[in-house]
Amino acid sequence: MLNTLYIATASGTNPYANLALEEALLNAVLPGECILYLWQNQNTVVIGRNQNSRRECRVEALERDGGFLARRLSGGGAVFHDLGNLNFTFLVHKEDYSVPRQLDVILRAVQALGIQAEKSGRNDLTAGGRKFSGNAFYSSGGRCYHHGTILIDVDAEKMSHYLHVSAGKLQSKGVPSVRSRVVNLVELVPGITVETVRQALTAAFGEVYHGTPLPFPTERLAGEELRRLEEKFASWEWRMGKEADFTYALSRRFFGGEITIQFRVSAGQVEEAAVYTDAMDVFYAQRVQQAWKGLPFTCGSLCAAVKALPMEDQEQAQMSRDIRSLLEECML
Repeated sequence: MLNTLYIATASGTNPYANLALEEALLNAVLPGECILYLWQNQNTVVIGRNQNSRRECRVEALERDGGFLARRLSGGGAVFHDLGNLNFTFLVHKEDYSVPRQLDVILRAVQALGIQAEKSGRNDLTAGGRKFSGNAFYSSGGRCYHHGTILIDVDAEKMSHYLHVSAGKLQSKGVPSVRSRVVNLVELVPGITVETVRQALTAAFGEVYHGTPLPFPTERLAGEELRRLEEKFASWEWRMGKEADFTYALSRRFFGGEITIQFRVSAGQVEEAAVYTDAMDVFYAQRVQQAWKGLPFTCGSLCAAVKALPMEDQEQAQMSRDIRSLLEECML
């Protein structure tokens, strides 16, 4: 049962420091606590845990313009952050984790500002049919977080320029471009600011959870842990991933997300495999690619390995079916 609400606010706009603080807060949250972390990144593309960085982002153009590429812990798709965007993260132990309740905080906050909003699809919040918030989720060691964006006055031209959005994804949304499927809240309520949204979120957090949010005691965070985590998020290995030459590539968009599979094959055996996806589940794709190493490069052996993996929920069961369907479609 929750008995303490905390607000934590990032002091800067460096994405690696802010992602480090997010993970440190996840490690620090205690049973009975819920932390709402509010943060902003400057000129940053943040990709999901299992995404291919160069497929999702024009990395060279972004970095040439002084921007940052970052990879988060959670799954889902790529997003663009600037100072017209406000990020939120709810951090809590599993027994008190409730996505509907957490989303109610966001919806209540924007409704208090005169915006009629609703949940749409697998992880979006929309107003007038256009997305202003995308959400993603992560859990580790009995602790969970739910984070997302709130587009207040984001530079839509930069968003379109730096993000690669697949035609399949746009087609599945029924819209022709990334710019046409999102909306800034300032378009709906002229004069709205990041600060007014921040205040509305803090008030709604207290209302929904029936308490008074307190400033998070930062002395509970270890400086050495923050430095280590920042180095991880800033590292080439974490941001870009291992880039290797692959022999075969398969790709298709399913209802639950886009899946791209790459194989490096030698003498009829899988030397290495990579599974890229914007699905919300973080860990299943990583287990699949490990299961394929050393197997014969045949549809039967690859599908059998996927089918043999344990599945923890319906989303993983659907990913298993989608991956096997893609293999059969492309290899038989």
